[in-house]
Amino acid sequence: MKRSRVIHTLWWISVFGIAVGFMESAVVVYLRELYYPHGFTFPLQTMQGRVGLTELLRELSTLIILASIAFLAGTNIRQRFAWFFYTFAIWDIFYYVFLKLLINWPESLLTWDILFLLPTTWVGPVIAPVVVSLTMILFSGVLLRIDGMQPSFKPGKFTLVLLIGGATVVFISFILDCSQFMIHHGGISGLLNEELVRSAVQKYVPVKFDWWLFLPGMLLIYIGLGRMLLLSGILRKNS
Repeated sequence: MKRSRVIHTLWWISVFGIAVGFMESAVVVYLRELYYPHGFTFPLQTMQGRVGLTELLRELSTLIILASIAFLAGTNIRQRFAWFFYTFAIWDIFYYVFLKLLINWPESLLTWDILFLLPTTWVGPVIAPVVVSLTMILFSGVLLRIDGMQPSFKPGKFTLVLLIGGATVVFISFILDCSQFMIHHGGISGLLNEELVRSAVQKYVPVKFDWWLFLPGMLLIYIGLGRMLLLSGILRKNS
């Protein structure tokens, strides 16, 4: 992808991501007015029936929207992954920026938030998804740089293991506390029982975020990124 094309796409993808971030924050403002009129706090208020299903489908639709724009922006799988990661990151960061501007939330970067509902409940302090988003921006830049200078480069199995393994560990860090709580209150089989899950969610208050999983997971991702840069020769060409 030519440099001028990258800059042009970067501009419009950024505008798109910021706009989607506002749309997401606006929906959350509405939901909090309805379900948390005195301010968002745990335990969660469960959204039942059509409202709950609509919220799940809205989250799925957001991912489809981000994937669609990435598919249109890129011309090969590497570019499309890069633009998806970049758009997702811009959306997520500006989601918090607009919430802060609209309702002065979160109070700090350590404020607990519910991050996602698919395929299960994700929770964590706000700083954790922000760190992930900043890393996704870096990762997208690395992918686009490699695509422009070494389009035939393949990262290799070990690098992929580092990246996918790190992402999996980070994912577990987001769902571990809530999943353990639900298993404790309903057993593993209870995770498949809608009534038990709803009952557990209504009692769940985050206890701790497992930084000992999150930070090593992020480290694996950064090692994978560094390995990609070294193997592709991009660093040597820039020096």
